[in-house]
Amino acid sequence: QVQLVESGGGLVQPGGSLRLSCAASGRDVSVYYIHWFRQAPGKEREIVAAVNSRGDVTSYADSVKGRFTISRDNAKNTIYLQMNSLKPEDTAVYYCSAGPTFAARDYWGQGTQVTVSS
Repeated sequence: QVQLVESGGGLVQPGGSLRLSCAASGRDVSVYYIHWFRQAPGKEREIVAAVNSRGDVTSYADSVKGRFTISRDNAKNTIYLQMNSLKPEDTAVYYCSAGPTFAARDYWGQGTQVTVSS
């Protein structure tokens, strides 16, 4: 069993930055792939970024490439999502998930709200 807790969300102006954290506990989380998803009101949940277990392979949705960076610190069991140049369309609840493979989403956090507005 793996528990995930997101934090770092909030209200930010367009062009601003936020860093989200996903604190993981339980089984050896360092072996899991970690994904960040987001869900805006009235829209389906979409994948934002992913990182492999070692942290040396990442992938991003086209909408966030060049603005968001996913990283992990396995010594701290924490995964980060650095979000720069934020836009109003980035407003959503952001979730992290963990799974033993890239395609697996076995565990989910409760989400953290990000609002980009002037």
